[in-house]
Amino acid sequence: MKFTGSDISVGGLFGFVIVLTLVEMYISYVHDKKVYTKRDTWTNIYLMTVAVVINLGMKTATFFLLEYCYQFRLFQITNIWIYWIVLILAQDFLYWFLHTVGHYIRFFWAMHVTHHSSEHFNLTTGFRSTVFEPLYRVFFYLPLAFMGFTAMDILFAYLVTQIYGNLVHTQAVGKLHPWFEYIFVTPSHHRVHHASNVRYLDKNMGMVLILWDRWFGTFQEELPEDAIKYGLTTQPKDTGPVNIIFHEFIALKNDVKKAPTFIDKVKYILYPPGWSHDGSTQIAKVMQKQLHDEENLKISETVPSKEEQLKQA
Repeated sequence: MKFTGSDISVGGLFGFVIVLTLVEMYISYVHDKKVYTKRDTWTNIYLMTVAVVINLGMKTATFFLLEYCYQFRLFQITNIWIYWIVLILAQDFLYWFLHTVGHYIRFFWAMHVTHHSSEHFNLTTGFRSTVFEPLYRVFFYLPLAFMGFTAMDILFAYLVTQIYGNLVHTQAVGKLHPWFEYIFVTPSHHRVHHASNVRYLDKNMGMVLILWDRWFGTFQEELPEDAIKYGLTTQPKDTGPVNIIFHEFIALKNDVKKAPTFIDKVKYILYPPGWSHDGSTQIAKVMQKQLHDEENLKISETVPSKEEQLKQA
């Protein structure tokens, strides 16, 4: 069997992630940090295995669909440096869009939710894959083929950026230098993304660059006064291997069933998680506005009015 340079590069990077994971696991155990638990780690490995199987099943179809669309490319970048820079940037933006869809449309959230279901945060959390994403991810990356990027290069770029995305699943690294924090996704940014605190919901969707979140209004800094609580706003009671994948589909089916009108049924599927026809539950943006208003009210109550300031003077 002949291995290409791409195979060796990806294999080396993936091996590097495995070594770092084992080191983090060892440090957590020796210093009793409780970053890892056996059950949670095995669940992460199980979900990764399921995702790998589905990925392998879809690999051929994904490759040929991208290659087919490549025939209809609109232009071709000949400079190799510009080619790879544009590919990485475009792929990273399309991932941000894919990821955002996974948080703002409940049908896609039902698939993505498995990645957020852990109440722990460590390098193996990055392996806690959105197992059904390979079934639809290719459609978000079709624009790359029309832009003149080959299927092999698109898949390679995705693997490399995915490995970077795995590395930011850690509590072992604090905030980095301000310039790096401003441009790139860091562990601090991604800790926010995995938090269930109202302030942090649906924030920091980027894989490599945090600029997309800064530019499109989905950025949130990690704040010391709002300590992160990992997991979902409502954790599934049954964390068995089947329910951990399908629990949100079951909840979605029940909500659609109880919806009084056809339009409401469609809204449950296409609106953000938390939307309800009777207002009994709220989407993240509504809860964040309420939190913001409450905080502003507290500030206004503690700051003296102009009349009180004049009296004190």
